[in-house]
Amino acid sequence: MNVHDIRRQFPILDQEVNGKPLVYLDSSATSQKPIQVIETVEKYYKEINSNVHRGVHTLGTRATDAYEGAREKVRKFINAKSTQEVIFTRGTTTALNTVAASYAADNLKAGDEIVITYMEHHSNIIPWQQVARRTGAVLKYIPLQEDGTISLEDVKATVTANTRVVSVMQVSNVLGVINPVKEIAKIAHENGAIMVVDGAQSAPHMKIDVQDLDCDFLAFSGHKMCAPTGIGVLYGKKHLLENMEPIEFGGEMIDFVHLQESTWKELPWKFEAGTPIIAGAIGLGAAIDFLNEIGLDNIEEHEHKLAAYALEKMSAVPGMTIYGPLDAAKRAGLVTFNIEDVHPHDVATVLDAEGIAVRAGHHCAQPLMKWLKASATARASFYLYNTEDDIDKLVEGLVKTKEYFSDVF
Repeated sequence: MNVHDIRRQFPILDQEVNGKPLVYLDSSATSQKPIQVIETVEKYYKEINSNVHRGVHTLGTRATDAYEGAREKVRKFINAKSTQEVIFTRGTTTALNTVAASYAADNLKAGDEIVITYMEHHSNIIPWQQVARRTGAVLKYIPLQEDGTISLEDVKATVTANTRVVSVMQVSNVLGVINPVKEIAKIAHENGAIMVVDGAQSAPHMKIDVQDLDCDFLAFSGHKMCAPTGIGVLYGKKHLLENMEPIEFGGEMIDFVHLQESTWKELPWKFEAGTPIIAGAIGLGAAIDFLNEIGLDNIEEHEHKLAAYALEKMSAVPGMTIYGPLDAAKRAGLVTFNIEDVHPHDVATVLDAEGIAVRAGHHCAQPLMKWLKASATARASFYLYNTEDDIDKLVEGLVKTKEYFSDVF
């Protein structure tokens, strides 16, 4: 893959920030959008803007075809068996909340167990806390190894015959750890539990085959994989979705409304109440086309190389602490770090003055921050448009940050 050709397809990267060429290293928060996606969304609004499923006029038909065509692209992208298993949502958060509020809240009882890990994003913690509170279920955590990885022996020790839900992120947004979700799913199923996968940080960067993983649910967001904001996906096995009640009600999701009761449409539409995120879904379809053209295997290989390069270069910065495994083969394309005696917000501020965008804070992972004994961290995250030169500029900025605060104090 030719990264320089790819970069030219992202208009936003061709600019200066604070008088310096932009170095965008915050793709774990949200990715930038290629011109193909931007033009696809623009074309929808210019040429076929209409509501879907409801009208018989030409624009309505075109919009419906494009919207449902995007669903088929998602199906192929994750290798779901049917488009009935692909539900459009606002993002990963909404998808995980749907599983918790619909499946778990109706199927769990006092004494049942929900198992997650310390590394989970708040979106994969708080919904389960709420389910536990409502049902009397017990929320348990798989412990982490010293480098932040998960041991399957610990999974086996934590998941029991009382476990009903196991929910784990495939890639940590802080540690960069790639979790063995296929093996965890096997352990969950052996104990009669379902497996939920948070794919927010994996779907943009590696091939996902839900049938091979044998996960029961998968959630991911479009805005982290070159698509617009406000669109995401919940995949669920058909037999589970069919027995779940929707959690939003109104137009679009009904079959028939009587005075005292109503019936629902078939999958997937019973979970898509109201006017759906039409432009977002069509944009997601265009993003999938773009990623498929480059190749997810190529993207993953490129990011592993960047991670290895970044780990090597950043480790040489005095006072640097890097979180997560130092073996690039065990992590995705991001590096979370702190510089001794410099607050991560100060690090991000100095880097921003150099035109370098990184993330600083708790990354919506406060339990993990507590485990790391850090109130906050800085994070540089890479994607298909980043280069080793970007990392060199980051390291130069980190050295400058260290020197600046050494002079100040």
